[in-house]
Amino acid sequence: MAEQSDKKFYTLEEISKHNTQEDCWLIIGNLKNGGPKVYDVTSYLDDHPGGAEVLLDVAGQDADEFFEDIGHSKDAREDLKKFYVGEYKVDEATLQKMKEMAEKQAQAGQGGGSSVIVILVAILAIAFAYYKTQMS
Repeated sequence: MAEQSDKKFYTLEEISKHNTQEDCWLIIGNLKNGGPKVYDVTSYLDDHPGGAEVLLDVAGQDADEFFEDIGHSKDAREDLKKFYVGEYKVDEATLQKMKEMAEKQAQAGQGGGSSVIVILVAILAIAFAYYKTQMS
């Protein structure tokens, strides 16, 4: 990957021009994993396990949500580094939106643990009641 001083920055306008099978760029990354980066995946289209069409659907766009939703492996994340071409130059409004989304996701993640505990307690109570009925 490029050194900090060697990094090239691209605007969404520039990236959006790279949206074909012959020239396919994606923005992948968020505030939790080092920020949005730009990748030229043109040479990888034919090798992508999900098919080229999946990548072409988000070509020239921010594909981070799609990338994260799939749950890519560590190997896939490592392979992605080979296609790095630069950083996405985020304007203030977009940066603020990204921060708000990250906060919402963090809050949503915190609340999910308590519902799991409630479900586990309920299952244990049912199991205990069943055990007691069998012992009588």
